[in-house]
Amino acid sequence: MSKGVFQLEPLSCPSCIKKIETTLSKTEGIESAKVLFNSSKVRAEFDDTKIEASKIEETISKLGYPVKSTKVS
Repeated sequence: MSKGVFQLEPLSCPSCIKKIETTLSKTEGIESAKVLFNSSKVRAEFDDTKIEASKIEETISKLGYPVKSTKVS
C-alpha cells in the first residue's frame, strides 16, 4: 500500500472537494482519498499493484484540477 500527496492549483470552491473525493473513491485501487481544501492537496492511499500515482494525477487533472507536484511514500 502506498500513500500519495498531490499538490493542486489553489481550489476555489468547497464543492471541488466532493467532486474529487467521489471520483477517486470510485477508482479501482484507491483505498481512500481526502482533499485538504485550505492547502489544495489530495491525500490518497492506494494499492500500487493496481494503480500508479501517474494515473491518479491524470484522473484529478481530467476533473479540471491540474496537479503541480506529487509525493509518494
